[in-house]
Amino acid sequence: MTLCLEGVARGGLAGIDFELEDGSLTVLLGPTGAGKTSLLRLMAGLDKPAAGRVTQGGVDVHRVTPRQRKVGFVHQRFVNYPAKTVYENIAAPLRQAQRVSRSEVDAKVRAIAEMLRIDGLLERRPSELSGGQQQRTALARALTREGGLLLLDEPLVNLDYKLREELGAELRAIFARRSATLVFATSDPSEALALGGRTLVLDAGRVLQTGSAIDVYRRPASVRVGELTSVPPMNWISGRLASGRLQLEPSSEVVRPSQFEALPDGAYRFGVRPHHLQLDPSSPHSLKLTATVELSELSGSETFLHLRPADAGRAPLVAHQAGTRPRSIGERVDVFIDPKRLHAFDEAGRLAAASGL
Repeated sequence: MTLCLEGVARGGLAGIDFELEDGSLTVLLGPTGAGKTSLLRLMAGLDKPAAGRVTQGGVDVHRVTPRQRKVGFVHQRFVNYPAKTVYENIAAPLRQAQRVSRSEVDAKVRAIAEMLRIDGLLERRPSELSGGQQQRTALARALTREGGLLLLDEPLVNLDYKLREELGAELRAIFARRSATLVFATSDPSEALALGGRTLVLDAGRVLQTGSAIDVYRRPASVRVGELTSVPPMNWISGRLASGRLQLEPSSEVVRPSQFEALPDGAYRFGVRPHHLQLDPSSPHSLKLTATVELSELSGSETFLHLRPADAGRAPLVAHQAGTRPRSIGERVDVFIDPKRLHAFDEAGRLAAASGL
């Protein structure tokens, strides 16, 4: 049954409205303090809204216990039964359900444990596990539930980077095999894109934008959404559209790109993502900016260059480069932007036109 939030407010949350369709996947994307956990607790029926209501099939969820509504909740801080083995922890929801045979319980426990790479730990107790192994046990227990509502509050945050990356890529396939309605909270835009489904961008207790993950990424409704949907955040460059031209600075202008043809002349704030800021021109029409390297941040397979534009009035820039490409601090470099990669935002910070690519 559809879960509806109607004008829900509590604490920092203000007037939240949206619906969760039965069997859907929704990703809550927002920074720490955005209200993701508070919203999940309201959906679970653990907290009561100060205003508005949460209903399922027209019934206020606070009149029905979470267990009766088949709600599973995986917390950011893992919760397991300390006296039970990993096998018993995972099997607990299945044993609470009716008409599930012992052989079916065993098959499901072992299958989900194998998917989460804890099949070799089934006889251990939580105290014998690492933090990441305990989190995977909690996730496995939640994933054994069929149907109902499954809420996941940044469930991968306590895993090591390699496993988090691997599981993040596999979770969409794992979720597709479950019949539950899923809500996954994350502060990582890469996770939101990998999972797909519907994305709801939260900040300071308010919904900034909803839509498919790729649409939100390609068409951020505001400057703030642009910042929240990539890591590092989108770069911002002031410029103008005038007389059929796009000008970022006196020495850097090109013919107005096609995505801006319908925009009136005037000043805009242009956004470009770090991986579209290049050290080499991608075309003869690329815009050029001169900057000084403030930090060359290497992370094995990629390099983040933190740059200070030559124009003192401009905001700092970050360029994301594949591979290890170190630069000296204080080195002057030219960076290039394909104008088709630019988004334009108006003076109020609203999207005026999205990138043409």
